[in-house]
Order: sequence, then structure tokens, then C-alpha cells
Amino acid sequence: MTKNLEGITIDRAYRIADQPALTIVYQLLREEGLFLGLSSGINLAGAVRFARERGPDQTIVTLLCDSGLKYQSKLFNPIWLKDKNLDPNLPIESILT
Repeated sequence: MTKNLEGITIDRAYRIADQPALTIVYQLLREEGLFLGLSSGINLAGAVRFARERGPDQTIVTLLCDSGLKYQSKLFNPIWLKDKNLDPNLPIESILT
């Protein structure tokens, strides 16, 4: 656990795979112009999963905690993505079901 979370009570935690986070990062880049890193994608995938569990009429808040700058050699590198068997163009619906 990182120092910034010491002493915090965590109600729920999810393990998010790289592909759903990557799909969300690329969708936000294409549709919203947000250049985010994988940590932000993980947070958003967890928020979506939580929202689906809770049902409609909920307000869910998460943080977009990093930019894509430090990920350019990997997350935004098509060769690296192919080597890792990751597809940035999967539709969001395919990874959130």
C-alpha cells in the first residue's frame, strides 16, 4: 500500500486487467481528447464496474491520476502493444461485460 492510502478505509477494491484499462484510455483519447495513463484507465474501469454493480441513479467519483506522457514508449507504442497482445481498438462494450 502506498503512503497516500495509509489509514484509509477501503470499502471495495477491484483487480483490473490491462486490456480494459487500455481500451478506456484509448476511447477517452479518441472521443474526449484526454491523454491519460494506464492508472487513470484502471480507475475508470473500476468505477464503471462499481457503477454497474450499484445500479442506476448513482454518482460515482474517481480520479484521473496520470497523463499519457510517461507511457509514450509503451502504452502508445503499437509494437509494444502487439508484443503484449493488447488491442487499443477493442470496443468498450467488449471489455466491460
